[in-house]
Amino acid sequence: MAVIPVELAGRPYEVRVGSGLLSDVAAQCGSLLRKTRVPVVTDGNVARHWRDTVDASLAGAGFEPRWLVLDPGEGAKSWPVLELLVDWLLAEEVERGDQVLALGGGVIGDLVGFAAAVLKRGCGFVQLPTTLLAQVDSSVGGKTAINARAGKNLVGAFHQPSLVLADLAALATLPPREMGAGYAEVIKYGILGDRGFFDWCEANGPGIFAGDRIAQEFAVTESVRAKARIVAEDERETTGARALLNLGHTFGHALEAETGFSDKLLHGEGVALGMVLAARYSARRGYLSDEDAARVTAAIDAAGLPSEIAALELHCNGRDLAAHMLHDKKMDAGTLPFVLLRGIGEAFLDREVRLEDVAEFLDGELQAH
Repeated sequence: MAVIPVELAGRPYEVRVGSGLLSDVAAQCGSLLRKTRVPVVTDGNVARHWRDTVDASLAGAGFEPRWLVLDPGEGAKSWPVLELLVDWLLAEEVERGDQVLALGGGVIGDLVGFAAAVLKRGCGFVQLPTTLLAQVDSSVGGKTAINARAGKNLVGAFHQPSLVLADLAALATLPPREMGAGYAEVIKYGILGDRGFFDWCEANGPGIFAGDRIAQEFAVTESVRAKARIVAEDERETTGARALLNLGHTFGHALEAETGFSDKLLHGEGVALGMVLAARYSARRGYLSDEDAARVTAAIDAAGLPSEIAALELHCNGRDLAAHMLHDKKMDAGTLPFVLLRGIGEAFLDREVRLEDVAEFLDGELQAH
C-alpha cells in the first residue's frame, strides 16, 4: 500500500492506494469513526459491487452502517438530491465531528463532500473512490460541488476529506469506457507537468487497461502525488498553480455542456478531447510545436479516447462552444485564463486569450480532421 500525505496547514490527511482497502475500511478509518452508526452514501451501480464488502467490514468491527443509495449519473449533482441527502444526514443525527463515507465515483464524492461542507457548517467525510477518475483526481484536493442550469460545478465549496482510500480492486468492476475516462486524468499529469510520466503513460497505458495491478498502482500513486503537491501549494486556486490542473477542462466543459452533460461525452472523455484542443490551440498561438501537439493527439487516440470534435457530430459552431465558456467558474473580471502548453510537461496560464479567437479556432476544428 502506498501512502501519500496531503500537507495542508492544520488539516493534513492521507491518500492510501492499494488493494483490499474497502474490505478493511473499518480498520483503515480507525478512530475517525466515533459513533456506532456510520452513514454511507453510494449509488445503485456501486452498491451492487461493494455494499456487501463495506457492510461486512463495518459490521464486523461493531459498527452499524446506514445506507443511502442514490440513482447513478450526473443528475445526482443537483439541488433536489443535495436537499434529500442533507435531510437524510440530519435524520441520522450526524454531528460535526462525525464522518460520512462517500463510496463511489466523482459524482458521489462531489455531492457528499458538498453536503458535508454545508451540514452544520462543516462535518467530516471520507472518500472511498471506486473509479479511476475519482481515485486520481476528484477525491483529492477538497473541491466539492453540484451542477447548476448554467453549467457544471458552479455551486460548491472547498472542503477537504479526512481520509481517501483508493482501492485498486474497484477498478476491476469498471467498464472499459469508464477506465478510459479516468486514464485521461492520469495522462493529464504528464502533459501538464511531467514529460517523463507522459513517456511512461505512452508505454504502459495498455497495461493499465489490461488490469496490470503494478501499473495501476504506479499510475494512481504518481497522479495523486502530483495533485497533492499542487494542492498543498495552492489549496484554493489563488496563485495560479492549482489552475494548471484544469488543463483540457475549459474546452472539455464546453463540449460537455453542448452535449447536455449526457453519456454522449463522459467528463474524462471531455477532458481528453479538451487536452487535444488545448495542445492544438497552443500550437496555433505559437507556444507549442506541431510535433508535440500531434504527440498529445496520438497518445489520446491510442487510449481509445475521443481526439476529434467531428466524432461527436455536434450541431453547433465555434461561437456556440465559446459561449458555454462564459459560464466557466474561472472567469475573472470578464476574462477567462486558458491552460496552454509550451511543451509536453510545461503547462502555463494564458490570460490574454480572446474568446473570438477561440471560436474561430473551434470553427476550424469542427470542419477539419
